[in-house]
Amino acid sequence: MATVLAIETSCDETAVAIVKNRHVLSSIVSSQIAIHQKYGGVVPEVASRQHVEIVNGAIAQALEAANLGWSDIDGIAGTCAPGLVGALLVGLTAAKTLAMLHQKPFIGVHHLEGHIYASYLSDPTLQPPFLCLLVSGGHTSLIYVKDCGHYEVLGQTRDDAAGEAFDKVSRLLNLGYPGGPIIDRLASEGNPRAFPLPEGQISLPEGGYHPYDSSFSGLKTAVLRLTQKLQQNGEPLPIADLAASFQATVAKSLTKRAIACARDYGLDAIAIGGGVAANRGLRQHLQAAAEKHNLRVLFPPMQFCTDNAAMIACAAAEHLERGHTSSLTLGAQSRLSLKEVMTLYDKAI
Repeated sequence: MATVLAIETSCDETAVAIVKNRHVLSSIVSSQIAIHQKYGGVVPEVASRQHVEIVNGAIAQALEAANLGWSDIDGIAGTCAPGLVGALLVGLTAAKTLAMLHQKPFIGVHHLEGHIYASYLSDPTLQPPFLCLLVSGGHTSLIYVKDCGHYEVLGQTRDDAAGEAFDKVSRLLNLGYPGGPIIDRLASEGNPRAFPLPEGQISLPEGGYHPYDSSFSGLKTAVLRLTQKLQQNGEPLPIADLAASFQATVAKSLTKRAIACARDYGLDAIAIGGGVAANRGLRQHLQAAAEKHNLRVLFPPMQFCTDNAAMIACAAAEHLERGHTSSLTLGAQSRLSLKEVMTLYDKAI
């Protein structure tokens, strides 16, 4: 398989990686979490400026770590959608410039497809079809992976994404940003059964519930009301128990839908992608439930759960092997559905 250098700058991580045969030769990730913490979230303008300052150094580091030169690289990839447009433009422009300069094929990659491909980095033998549970700060979806570039979204959140819910509950409990790692750590010290919380169901017009769609806004509101009630009664907030109960509810909700979806569609493997894939509560619930139903669960290595360029390079390498390349006129897009992935490729080599 092709050796691809990829650049990922869709949000607040500046990442560059080189991947060959689904094996990571180098992976450089520079996080901006410390910069954005004081704002309680990502500031797009600040993120873009940081990418400009860091990307050239990260490219040099990736090549040095892999002990490769430009003659060893078969293609250059960049995340083009979805994400913060200003941030995307930095990495995309760098990737296209390098492709022109070194006369290499350019491959634009959909960020969510990258998260799907993160599981290939843990098991290079993985092949479609399989189900992907993609859970991050901006996305919560159940995706039927049919082939490279061909996906069907079977379920998704109707409101907050799972990662977004973690951030908002963390803010309610005055725990800081980002909320996922903080709540995960505190949950290990608390009782997940301390407070019964609603999992959230999506009603259908004709009655019943959508089996695969999720909702987390009601759960967030339930935590808010619970904390207000405890405070009104003059009780100290049992932070660890609240964190554990919230995390367990999210994990049970996601697990229930993923298992049902995989079984209904006759799929024997579930790959997890996105930042919430690092959550220990989700990993434990899903692994235990999968074993009961003889399903295989694949979690990416922890360093490839959050945004990184290795997953982008992995996806790009397979597209390049299939003759999919992108035009140098390809632009950055803040939104692009997974079913439109193949529109990123307009010629074959």
